[in-house]
Amino acid sequence: MKLRLLPPLLLLALSLTLRAAPPNIVLIISDDHAWTDYGFMGHPKIETPNLDKLASRSALFPRGYVPTALCRPALASFANGLYAHQHKITGNDPAVPAKGKAQESPDYRALREKLIGNFYQHPPLPRMLAEKGYLSHQSGKWWEGAPRRAGFTHGMTRGFPEPGGRHGDDGLKIGREGMAPVFDFIDHATAEKKPFLLWYAPFMPHTPHTPPDRLFRKYKAKGTQSDHVARYQAMVEWFDETCGQLIDRIEEKGLTSNTLFVYVADNGWIQNPGNPGYAPRSKQSANEGGTRQPILFSWPGVIQAGDRKEQLCSSIDIVPTVLAAAGAEVPAALPGLNLLPVLKAGAPTPRTEVYGETFAHDIANLDQPEDSLIYRWVIDGKWKLLLTYDGKLGSHAASHPRTEKRPQLFDLLADPHEDTNLAAAHPEVVERLAGKLQSWWPVTKRQVLTKWTDAPGEWR
Repeated sequence: MKLRLLPPLLLLALSLTLRAAPPNIVLIISDDHAWTDYGFMGHPKIETPNLDKLASRSALFPRGYVPTALCRPALASFANGLYAHQHKITGNDPAVPAKGKAQESPDYRALREKLIGNFYQHPPLPRMLAEKGYLSHQSGKWWEGAPRRAGFTHGMTRGFPEPGGRHGDDGLKIGREGMAPVFDFIDHATAEKKPFLLWYAPFMPHTPHTPPDRLFRKYKAKGTQSDHVARYQAMVEWFDETCGQLIDRIEEKGLTSNTLFVYVADNGWIQNPGNPGYAPRSKQSANEGGTRQPILFSWPGVIQAGDRKEQLCSSIDIVPTVLAAAGAEVPAALPGLNLLPVLKAGAPTPRTEVYGETFAHDIANLDQPEDSLIYRWVIDGKWKLLLTYDGKLGSHAASHPRTEKRPQLFDLLADPHEDTNLAAAHPEVVERLAGKLQSWWPVTKRQVLTKWTDAPGEWR
């Protein structure tokens, strides 16, 4: 009997039964990617047709944020839904101890293992989804040891303590050297008739910026100001091409209608025109260039498509939303919001504030996150308050000059690039938002470099 001849009530029951199956979860995570650098965000040169298409069928949060603008802390938060001061992965590496300056010394390896152990004091997403019968695959960046330790059933990375197992080893080939491991996993999960989690976190557009020559020449022909900028922009389009290959594969397998896609980048990036590195106020900073990231949620037929939400969103909200979609229990300790009900209804979200924290690249004290604290910030409506702290900087001190010690207050709707500090003109806003920061995470050991209780005239 042809499906269109089934009675309407039976069709409805069949539809509900099919929809009741837990969705596949596809996390697409870009690496060192500016919030402005997409077609759907209005970039005048960079082309991202595949992500633009995904955005068109998504609930899009152009005012999305990551709490910490550095890859390892950001990825840890994507994996377990906690802030860095909670999961204690505040930087990329422990500070090198005085007794063991060599990276492979026994003392230093013990610190790395302790840091990974801190992460596993809280259940990561693959482990929580495994309880619902999910298969899961890790590709690209992964810092917290062997993927199976996190509950991934499949993965590309060997992980610490294996040689070279710092942040992805073999997994970093994905995208740059093709998509076969991911496609093979999708085929396997489909054959097993299992829902799956896919962690696609390619080392792109991250340095080394080695795009195909056809893309480099394309962006040079656009009049891009330097070879370094052209290579970065070409890397963004190359990354977009790999996203298109992944999305198309899901479609070819007939899985799109029951797949939740989530897109976010780990931190921002502003390409320095004169060298391959990043410009100030981007990666590792608390400024918008480091922390602001558009966030997409797409689930055809469930989440309203083309819903451009101007409310705030934090990447902290991803884990509870994914767990709810999978029908898994959302741990009460998670600080993020389950956005699924409002995404389904196309309604405004209840989030009115986002919080963030910046720590030094090198973790001074694995058990005391405050020792490496450099900035805290909060966004409330149009206002953003950024406070500077006296945490230890370590080997990446140049990324945090801390030349501005006064409170920084910005009207992000009028000044999205944070050019004008309004703290002196609005001391009451500074005091109110500073109180919110302290209520969010009560910092006791570090000192803010210029207190909000000082006379506003001293901020000038």
